[in-house]
Amino acid sequence: MSKANELPFQNDIISQLCANGWLLGKSENYNRELALYSEDLLGFVQETQPQQWQKFCALYSNNADEKFLERVANQLSKADPNAANKEMRTFGTLGVLRHEIKDRNTRFRLCQFKPEHDLNPDTLARYEKNRCRVVPELVYSAWGNLARIDLVLFVNGLPISTLELKSEFKQAVHNAIKQYKTTRLPIDPATKKPEPLLTFKRGALVHFAVSQYEVYMTTRLEGADTYFLPFNKGTKDGGAGNDSPDDANQYATAYLWNEVLLPENLLNILASFVHLHIEEKENWEGRRYKKEALIFPRYHQWDVVKKLLHAAKTEGTGQKYLIQHPYVSP
Repeated sequence: MSKANELPFQNDIISQLCANGWLLGKSENYNRELALYSEDLLGFVQETQPQQWQKFCALYSNNADEKFLERVANQLSKADPNAANKEMRTFGTLGVLRHEIKDRNTRFRLCQFKPEHDLNPDTLARYEKNRCRVVPELVYSAWGNLARIDLVLFVNGLPISTLELKSEFKQAVHNAIKQYKTTRLPIDPATKKPEPLLTFKRGALVHFAVSQYEVYMTTRLEGADTYFLPFNKGTKDGGAGNDSPDDANQYATAYLWNEVLLPENLLNILASFVHLHIEEKENWEGRRYKKEALIFPRYHQWDVVKKLLHAAKTEGTGQKYLIQHPYVSP
């Protein structure tokens, strides 16, 4: 399938994302070595935490921007096995989004999640300053590979999601999955070095394979061993996939970018739904090891929790609900 067949689909997604509050970025503004969209990361902390930034500049008067980007990149890759909070033991994008970055006598928050109440206007103001950016045709490799990813999403310069798009045929989504498994490799095959954007935990948190008809996702790229889960709504008759939209000009998968990826919804998912699960296991030799899994909610899981929370706020507690699990295929 030629790339030309995907362009109208890609452009429609970009147009609707931007209409929903996303900023449009350029691949050339992306820092491939650090896997950061630098201007948004720097812009967010400078705009929302000016006093801390002034203190940081006093520490690194000659190259504050460069030092800060390096500090964030180091934190994304850092591990602290003694940390009390499991997320901070392995840091990564999720830990950096949720916890402060510290450097000597300075500290920064790289994302402001929506507060539970409106009592603190400063917190609400910081929340409104979050920068959600979509970058099309991102040349991502730190090691000279010029391959491009169709769409990459960033929050305040931190990579959140990649999307590979396939168009035209109903089975096209499986071609996107194949592309992830064969060409979107976390280790560069030529240099044997990790690709920061595609590295588990350290890079994008979730990867979506998307067609007009279906969506699949994974949180860990492992070449041929990569395991994708469906991210579909299910059909009205209880089947897998998605119903055809009532509007002939819309896509069956438009819920992904018009609902899940709305900035408000995505930030809420990052704040409360994504979970790093660390399980201690023992191999056949009796040696203990830790197995990690990054859990991103499937559509129906996120949707039902959202509806239950809304019902509790509007109807009060003590109500009874019947939740039917839709069939979305294994």
